[in-house]
Amino acid sequence: MRTREGGLVDDEAVVIARVRAGEPEAYAELVRAHTAVALRAAVACGAGAEAEDVVQQAFFKAYRSLGRFREGSAFRPWLLRIVVNETRNTVRSAGRQRAVADREADLLGGEPRIPESADPAVAAEERERSRRLLGALDGLSEEHRQVVIHRYLLELDETETARALGWPRGTVKSRLSRALKKLGRVLGEGPAEGPEGPVGRKGSEGGEGRG
Repeated sequence: MRTREGGLVDDEAVVIARVRAGEPEAYAELVRAHTAVALRAAVACGAGAEAEDVVQQAFFKAYRSLGRFREGSAFRPWLLRIVVNETRNTVRSAGRQRAVADREADLLGGEPRIPESADPAVAAEERERSRRLLGALDGLSEEHRQVVIHRYLLELDETETARALGWPRGTVKSRLSRALKKLGRVLGEGPAEGPEGPVGRKGSEGGEGRG
């Protein structure tokens, strides 16, 4: 399977089976395919300068837990759940929260979303929109912030988000709907918008579940 990060894994299930069968070097294929999104997740959740260490530890824990990995499941949301938990532990032990500006620089600096050829005025507008969005995210509850991060910054679909966060799909729908409404009110522009357009267009419909 080809991941959104551009990595290439011929058959993820086969690779995992090879690792389980005693071929640990095969695990490198999964690491290469998912490192970029794992780093984005760690940064988005506040790992800061420890992001690389967090991701390394998450891959190590995932490797040790492959025996409990459910056959037929997607590896990425399972890994990201480990990354998020590891980041929370790191942030909690450090006793700090990262500033919005620092997190924005990390999120947008590694892989620019705005082409170099873009009109300077358009690029400036997009950067300002990103700053406002990330600032608004910090005003959300932890649950609402996490669901927006996973759906839009990490580009997971609804099912993957549910797996990564360990929530029912109905909870993802309801929390995403409430989070987008709050973002829209804070940003003062109706449906909340992200760096690439309206955040709500991937599916902000309501649903049943815990809010």
